[in-house]
Amino acid sequence: MADEMANITLNGKTFSFPVHSGTEGEKAIDISKLRQQTGYIALDDGFANTGSCESKITYIDGEKGILCYRGIPIEVLAENSTFIETAYLIIYGELPSRKEMSNFSQKVLRNASLHESMLHFFDGGFPFTAHPMAILSSLLNSVGCYYPQMVTNQREQDLEHFDDAAALLLSKVRTIAAMAYRMKNGLPLIYPKRDLGYSQNFLHMMFTEPYHEYYPHDDITKALDLIFLLHADHEQNCSTSTVRMVASSGANLFASVSAGVCALWGPLHGGANQRVIQMLQEIHDSGDDGTKFIEEAKAGKTKLMGFGHRLYKTYDPRAKILRAAAEKVLQVVKLKDPLLDIAQRLEEKARSDSYFIDRNLYPNVDFYSGIILKAIGMPTDMFTVMFAIGRMPGWIAHWREVAEREKGKIIRPRQIYVGSPRRDYVKMRHREGEISSDYESDDHKSYGGGASENAAAKA
Repeated sequence: MADEMANITLNGKTFSFPVHSGTEGEKAIDISKLRQQTGYIALDDGFANTGSCESKITYIDGEKGILCYRGIPIEVLAENSTFIETAYLIIYGELPSRKEMSNFSQKVLRNASLHESMLHFFDGGFPFTAHPMAILSSLLNSVGCYYPQMVTNQREQDLEHFDDAAALLLSKVRTIAAMAYRMKNGLPLIYPKRDLGYSQNFLHMMFTEPYHEYYPHDDITKALDLIFLLHADHEQNCSTSTVRMVASSGANLFASVSAGVCALWGPLHGGANQRVIQMLQEIHDSGDDGTKFIEEAKAGKTKLMGFGHRLYKTYDPRAKILRAAAEKVLQVVKLKDPLLDIAQRLEEKARSDSYFIDRNLYPNVDFYSGIILKAIGMPTDMFTVMFAIGRMPGWIAHWREVAEREKGKIIRPRQIYVGSPRRDYVKMRHREGEISSDYESDDHKSYGGGASENAAAKA
């Protein structure tokens, strides 16, 4: 039952629509019968004011800087949990018991390797110029072909194998990502190890060299795990909404998350931390130490990437967590990098300058994740791939939420048509004697017969 009603008056007639309340008190006017009752539709460019669904997964209060997965604050999870445990929470709705956690972890560990016949994709199947996100999207869809029982596009059967498919995708996404990196750099492929944790195993597959196995420092492993955890879900963003839209058609989990990767690839969505590094590089190339750039940003002459957030009107709660992790990573790597020096200078200025404080332009999660990934040696074209690995639990959970709805509808928005009005086709084609009445020009008539007849005519 609705808590209250909202009235809309059109042409002197009033229509009432139910108002629903979420768990945390957010309000929504249910206009699902707006067109049926009034003949009108709602226009909301970008859907910034439209609730596309009801969900139990993530809660965000941007005004207060709150982010919760399944009701648990992100700060608590970052302090006490791991990416894999948080993935379980997001996907299944509750924290796992010890036995559940053990079974889930083992299932993820066992599924890390790719089918050997897939390895040819990394040996000439893609050009070396291929972007890692293109490879990731393609192979996430392709990997489902090796598990036909999980990829049926039949809801009941796909849900029956959901547990195996979820663990398989969580595991293989990092293997595909690591192999894409190594292929692009002409390095031999490294197989995963079952005795390494999730993030440690990924870094091992990324950076191990012949005759020298890479085992990252604990602070580096923890920082990457935090990046994955903090990106695991973020409500109805572009890629998550894409996954839900594809899922609403009845598409299987593999196809849906592959579409999510494509949406995330867009620079307005998943490329924010990459743009932070590009900004730092531009500042360095101009001979500036960041001081001039700050003043230009305050004057509106340039844009400060990695500061502020569309949803958060105060400090991004994820940024507070990654800031501490970034400090530890920089101490470990002891890297003398001018870009990281500029980043620290920008951060200090923005955190103390009233111009930025008054406008809530605090460093966000993309700023610190960019610094961390840069410091550990991750190339910028892999930044969005890291985002995709972290976002996988959320995509999986949202697919399941759509798939389990008994009377779910395919997502099909309306539009306001603003093109040419209806026109008379016949009059358009015959104006000013443009063409003959039977729509046959000389060129059309020349193809009336067969090739031999045309040749004979020309002779």
